[in-house]
Amino acid sequence: MTGIITLPLVPLRVIDSEQSEMFSQLLFGEFVEILEMNDKWLYVRNFMDDCTGWVDAKMIQRLSSEEEKRLLDSPFTCLESSLIQCVKPISNQIMYLPGGCYFPSYNYGRCIIGDEIFQINEIFPAFSDVPLSNRIKNFAMQFLNAPYLWGGKSIMGMDSSGLVQVVYAMAGIQLSRFVSQQVEFGVVIDFLSEAQSGDLVFFENKDHTIVHVGILLNSSQIIHVSGSVRIDMLDSEGIISAKTGEYTHTLRVVKRVIQS
Repeated sequence: MTGIITLPLVPLRVIDSEQSEMFSQLLFGEFVEILEMNDKWLYVRNFMDDCTGWVDAKMIQRLSSEEEKRLLDSPFTCLESSLIQCVKPISNQIMYLPGGCYFPSYNYGRCIIGDEIFQINEIFPAFSDVPLSNRIKNFAMQFLNAPYLWGGKSIMGMDSSGLVQVVYAMAGIQLSRFVSQQVEFGVVIDFLSEAQSGDLVFFENKDHTIVHVGILLNSSQIIHVSGSVRIDMLDSEGIISAKTGEYTHTLRVVKRVIQS
């Protein structure tokens, strides 16, 4: 059975309880496979990144096989603004959707899911003629000052891998959800001086486990999540805090996911 998210975002939890840890989120327009269910909860798999977890059943719109086929076979777009107003014309209600959401059956700013219409204004940044590396940089800058939130994937709160996943999705590139998975993408850049805007930089802890990721703005600056989405300096050793001048993260590897 398949479902779709028709709320701005939905918490994905470790176990079937509202007190359980949220380790990720599902965004509007993401499809899920329903793997297990009980009276109040669904265990689902996100079609986009294979992330699995428990969701409150009230937050998932289940799809008939016909509606599933129609939506999956239709064109879709990914929202390129960090936050955008969406109108539901039938009920005359407004909600706000975070960047990285998907609009299935997209047609002139409108999508139809079941018996509901969702309408957005087509005011996306004019990045179509900008190199992909710079588009990623521009998308990332939209999230500047968003607060840190473990498992978060929106302007209202995000973690380091959430920032990377959402920004790359906005650029049309689907990455996995977690740092340990994201580091498997792309090719290694041997020297920081050869890195470019949009490259991913991964950092390790004292046990040499990769625990953090950010997006290069240039060979000496990085945008990442540490307390909030912020810009810090970077050299071959790691991230240098703009506030204290001290090293906060140890560099492990630079990866290029996009190719010229």
